[in-house]
Amino acid sequence: MSRTAGPTAQDFVPFATAALDFHRALNVPGGPLVTTRSELDALHALLVSLYGLLDAHAGRTGQLVAAEGDRLRTAGTRIWQAAEHLHAAYHAAPWPDSGEVPEPEACLAGLPEGAPELTVCQRHQRAAHLVRRRTTPADLYAPFTGLVRR
Repeated sequence: MSRTAGPTAQDFVPFATAALDFHRALNVPGGPLVTTRSELDALHALLVSLYGLLDAHAGRTGQLVAAEGDRLRTAGTRIWQAAEHLHAAYHAAPWPDSGEVPEPEACLAGLPEGAPELTVCQRHQRAAHLVRRRTTPADLYAPFTGLVRR
């Protein structure tokens, strides 16, 4: 079995990276001092998508090269931990209209603000279901997730 993708595979990751760099250069230096809830929502979506990509790669690669699969799985765990922090930051950010911060328990309802465009909680709960199937709590909360296989 070959370890590399076929010659027809498109690699869009460099374009996504360039788009993020472009967004940061345009919006962060002159933008608001506080990150908006909608940007935190978009960043969370990005990390959840990246987690899915790493999970897919880890599953396929791990069948052929176990050590590489372990490293990809570890990277996915770290990305998920970052997504957890973004989700928490979203709930710590003030609402744009009133400046109030919602209660953390409001997340359990799925959409604390009721706005259909901000679905961070629904996305987080769907992704968490996948993470719980693929990762143990010990892996998620360990200070070091770098399993070394030789």
